[in-house]
Amino acid sequence: MLMKIMTFTAVSLVITALIALGLIVSDRPKRFTQSEESNGLSFESTVARGFDNVPEQVGIATENGWDMPVRRYGTQDATKPLLIMVHGSGWGGLQFNNIANSLSSDAYVIAPDLRGHGESPERRGDVDYIGQMEDDLAALIKAEALPDQQVILAGHSSGGGLVVRFAGGEHGALMDHAVLLAPFLKHNAPTTRTNSGGWAHAMTRRIIGLSMLNTFGITALNHLEIIQFNMPKAAREGKYGHLATLAYSYRLNTGFAPRMDYLTDIAALPKFTLIAGSEDEAFFADKYEELMSAVTDKGSYHIIDGESHLSVVDAAATEGLIKETFK
Repeated sequence: MLMKIMTFTAVSLVITALIALGLIVSDRPKRFTQSEESNGLSFESTVARGFDNVPEQVGIATENGWDMPVRRYGTQDATKPLLIMVHGSGWGGLQFNNIANSLSSDAYVIAPDLRGHGESPERRGDVDYIGQMEDDLAALIKAEALPDQQVILAGHSSGGGLVVRFAGGEHGALMDHAVLLAPFLKHNAPTTRTNSGGWAHAMTRRIIGLSMLNTFGITALNHLEIIQFNMPKAAREGKYGHLATLAYSYRLNTGFAPRMDYLTDIAALPKFTLIAGSEDEAFFADKYEELMSAVTDKGSYHIIDGESHLSVVDAAATEGLIKETFK
């Protein structure tokens, strides 16, 4: 009897693995057409904008052995908050340069390039394991925060999703306040438009196959790309195009968003400020409060009229709302 059970289990595992592998190999990266590029996020202002007063990027040695590339704005002062600004998918910390300079008189601001991103990552679009970016942020906080200093994590888009994930993970207690700028909550959250408004192409069958393998502890294929970003040619070939990351592996993408039970991560947030633009192309700005207030009463919600998914970062109202979080 035991032999029959073991045989049945082994056959079931083999069949499941074969199905998973079939799903994985049947879904391949795509090439965005010109019309698809025009229907994605509006990058006009991003492409046209230059950056002034850009601090030199330095590496901060962290306890997990990685020199995290960051830009520092302002000076460290225990009487001012430590504000770590977490960039969105496809870009890097430089996206915060303008607002970080503006906030630097009231806070010590750090804008890192997350692992797998930036000018010269070890492996673009990839990390070593799911959850590594949470560990990196925790290591950065421990390296830079002074005793009793207020710690604020501010994240835009997927960066906002990472902040939510951070709150629900083992390091959540390191954060005193969160600022969520049009955060990605999950692909199936009511706040998310189809394909994030044309920004993202997910290889759904490949994701399902890899998820099946991970259920059985098989992680050998987690380096495979499972999502691509629809960045217009003018942006990816422009002045800052070398900073773009156009695809993510399964393990990076999984760790760059709240967990499957995203409401539990949301419920774990400390006091937070959520800011989105009324013209956001990727998410439904007016659906955040209804969704999130059902599981937490710690949030304040703000929709800035006329701002898009990208432009909300540099909106004057955004700067003012972030300053209100400083003690």
